[in-house]
Amino acid sequence: MTSPARFPYVSAESGRPEASLLAYLPITLSHESHSVPVSGLLDTGSTVNVLPYSVGLQLGLVWEEETTPVHLTGNLAKLPARAVIVSGQVESFPPVELAFAWTQSTDVPVILGQINFFMEFDVCFFRSQSMFEVKPKGT
Repeated sequence: MTSPARFPYVSAESGRPEASLLAYLPITLSHESHSVPVSGLLDTGSTVNVLPYSVGLQLGLVWEEETTPVHLTGNLAKLPARAVIVSGQVESFPPVELAFAWTQSTDVPVILGQINFFMEFDVCFFRSQSMFEVKPKGT
C-alpha cells in the first residue's frame, strides 16, 4: 500500500494568510520532451482540469494543432479551449495521463478538477490542520 504524500495549504494573499489558504499541489506536467513544474489548484467544484495558455506553450503545445474544442463555463466561458492530454507526476508516484481544457487565458491557475485528476488520485483535505494528502487511486 502506497503512503499518501502530505502538503500544506498555501496562502493566496499576503495580508490575510489564514483566511486565504488554498490547496495548491506541486505537480510536474510533461508533454513529449517538455516538462514544467507547476502548482495546481485542487478544485473539487471544477468539472475539468484547466491548463493556462502560457503553460501549454511551455509544454510545447501548438494551439493550431489541437483541434478538439472544449466548452468551459463560468469566468472562462467566453474564451476558446482545446482538449489536450499531458502526463502529470506528483512526488515520486508514477506519472498519469491527465486531460486538460487548454484555455487561451493566462489569468487562470492550473486547475485540477474532477475529470480527470480526482479520477486518478485520492485526496483527503484536513483544512483545520492546513494540510491535505494525495495518493494514486487504489493504493
